Amino acid sequence: MDLISLFKAAIMGVVEGLTEFLPISSTGHLILAGSLLGIHDEKAKVFDIAIQSGAMLAVVIVYWQRLSDTVRQLGHSDRARRFVVNVAIAFFPAVVLGLLLGKAIKAHLFNGPVVAASFIVGGLIILWAERRQVVSHRIDDVDDMTPLDALKVGLAQCVAMIPGTSRSGATIIGGMLFGLSRKAATEFSFYLAIPTLTGAGAYSLYKDRALLSAADWPMFAVGGLVSFVSAYACVRWLLRYIASHTFVPFAWYRIVFGLVVLLTAWTGWVQWAD
Repeated sequence: MDLISLFKAAIMGVVEGLTEFLPISSTGHLILAGSLLGIHDEKAKVFDIAIQSGAMLAVVIVYWQRLSDTVRQLGHSDRARRFVVNVAIAFFPAVVLGLLLGKAIKAHLFNGPVVAASFIVGGLIILWAERRQVVSHRIDDVDDMTPLDALKVGLAQCVAMIPGTSRSGATIIGGMLFGLSRKAATEFSFYLAIPTLTGAGAYSLYKDRALLSAADWPMFAVGGLVSFVSAYACVRWLLRYIASHTFVPFAWYRIVFGLVVLLTAWTGWVQWAD
């Protein structure tokens, strides 16, 4: 594995870590960065999914105390059991729909116009959600969520199967529209990322293992490590940011980025289609 390939892997890790938990779509940014770096073959798609595990590990570290307490208290705490059940309920729809529709989505929706539309429409929905959030919300903390609330957020996560939508954007903004506070929606999105990103990474590595060889592991290790470091910094920053700011800037960023996607698709600069 040459140093240039490792450097490219590190850049992709930075892009993944900085975009995975912001409502701006890591997939769209990874496609653009990969095309600019000349990384857009089938192995690159496995790489993009696999390094999400590094970003997921950042959430585990940030919330280690809460997660470890939950595991220890599962046998005697209703709060801990409710938390685990809610995360499991929210995770389940993505598993089912991912297995049923994953191939069809890749075949028909992975193109420039769809990605651009997802960015722009998602930005407009964020603006709408933030206007509603000013009026009221009924859930201030993830521990106040019911199984029905969790299911709604899980169904919102399924929308992120459309390229350019953003998993974190769908769950955070979906949660806000369903009555969660900005803080509660963001934290639950982080917790839901743990099984979602772990499952997606493991499934992709297993399904496409024939594409990989021992020579690829240094690149995957570098990408995953850099993804972890940048995601850790991003998660810590985002938690401070939402304490006193809205997601409106991200909405406008999405709209502008969607226009950039349209430009790259029209000019052929980026290979958006499979």
